[in-house]
Amino acid sequence: MPMERETHWAILLLLFVTIQRGAELVYANYNTSRLRKAGATEVGAGHYPLIVLLHGGWLIALWFWTLAGDVTLQPWAVGLYLILQAFRVWILASLGRFWTTRVIIPAEAPPLVRHGPYRFCRHPNYLLVVLEIALLPLALGAWPLAVIFSIANTLLLAWRIHVEETALTLRRPTA
Repeated sequence: MPMERETHWAILLLLFVTIQRGAELVYANYNTSRLRKAGATEVGAGHYPLIVLLHGGWLIALWFWTLAGDVTLQPWAVGLYLILQAFRVWILASLGRFWTTRVIIPAEAPPLVRHGPYRFCRHPNYLLVVLEIALLPLALGAWPLAVIFSIANTLLLAWRIHVEETALTLRRPTA
C-alpha cells in the first residue's frame, strides 16, 4: 500500500526536526567544551540524562506515530511550529557562545543576557520548548503524545529552572 501524502509531509517535517536537533547538540557540545576549557563548571548535571531521555523519547515516539501511518496533519500546528523556529534562531543568536543544553557557569560570568527575547522573558528557551513539545505532536495529529510529553516536560522543566536559578546565584560577575 503506498504511503499517504500526509505521511510523506510528516516524514519531511520529522527529518527537519531530527537534523535540527542533531545540529543543535553539536553546537551545544562545542560551546560546552569551549566554556569548560575556559574554567566553566557544570551545575545540576544529575537532571541532564532525564532531559536527554525526554527529548529523545519524544522524537522517537513521533517517528513511531508517523511510521505507523496514524498521521493527520494539522496545518495550523505545522505553521505555528515552523514559525517558532525563527524564535529558536533568535534565542541561539542572543546567547551565542553561551548557549548550551547544560547548565554551565563560566569562570568569570559576563552580565546576564538582556537583549533579544531575554528582554521580555527570563527563560525564553524553556517557553519555546514547552510550545514545541506540544505543537509538533499536535501537528501530526498525535494529541496523546502532546499530553504525555507536555506533562513530563513540565515536571522536568520545573526541576531544570530551579537548577538554573540556583546556578545564576553562584555566578561570579566580572569586574
